[in-house]
Amino acid sequence: MARTVEADGKRRRGWRRGDIAHVELAIDADRDMTWVVVEDALPPGAVVLGSGLGGDSAMLEGSYRRGDRWPVFTERGFDSYRAYFRYVPKGRSTLRYSVRYNTAGTFRLPPTRVEAMYAPEVYAEQPIAPLTIR
Repeated sequence: MARTVEADGKRRRGWRRGDIAHVELAIDADRDMTWVVVEDALPPGAVVLGSGLGGDSAMLEGSYRRGDRWPVFTERGFDSYRAYFRYVPKGRSTLRYSVRYNTAGTFRLPPTRVEAMYAPEVYAEQPIAPLTIR
């Protein structure tokens, strides 16, 4: 599994409150799997974009929220982004989403986790580097 985060527009030194980050998760499955959940931790105060509510622009999200697999269901929680897939084929699949950072601080987050829901012994974790938002 690989986790990539890039800035919206020009990248300044570090992240600032109000910045939008585009997160891409690449999942390398060694076999076909059914009912898979991907959980990616969020720093406190962050908001996952794409719901189209209020100041959250679905146009900003654009096609970036689409990876090469569509989740059956997504949860945009206060602590993490979760995507549920009915089927993940063998090989590489990607998942993309965008998030706005709203709170300043240095955050140490739990690792990103991919797990077969009905075979919990089949999982992968990817550590997330400490995140500083000014």
